[in-house]
Amino acid sequence: MSESIQLSKDKLAQDLNQGIADAEELLRLTADHVGDSANELRGRMRDRLSRTKAELAHLQQVTVAKAKAAGHATDEFVHENPWKSIGIAAGLGLVVGLLISRR
Repeated sequence: MSESIQLSKDKLAQDLNQGIADAEELLRLTADHVGDSANELRGRMRDRLSRTKAELAHLQQVTVAKAKAAGHATDEFVHENPWKSIGIAAGLGLVVGLLISRR
């Protein structure tokens, strides 16, 4: 996985966590507002935040598992086909070199 993609995923996760923290803070700040509709709204927001946190944790686990599986598959391919892997890497290096030299 390229470094820029990893940085983008990390930034997205950080932004989502910050949004959840902001929503939780909003719930705390409005706790003194009374009324059935305010209490109902806070309850719905707490439920949604809880579900969002759980889904985010699950997505993180799935992403890590898929990344590990891809790493293992790549490792197996390289060990089973060392010369093919070298050829592929050399070809990609050549293409990247040509693209960079055009700039």
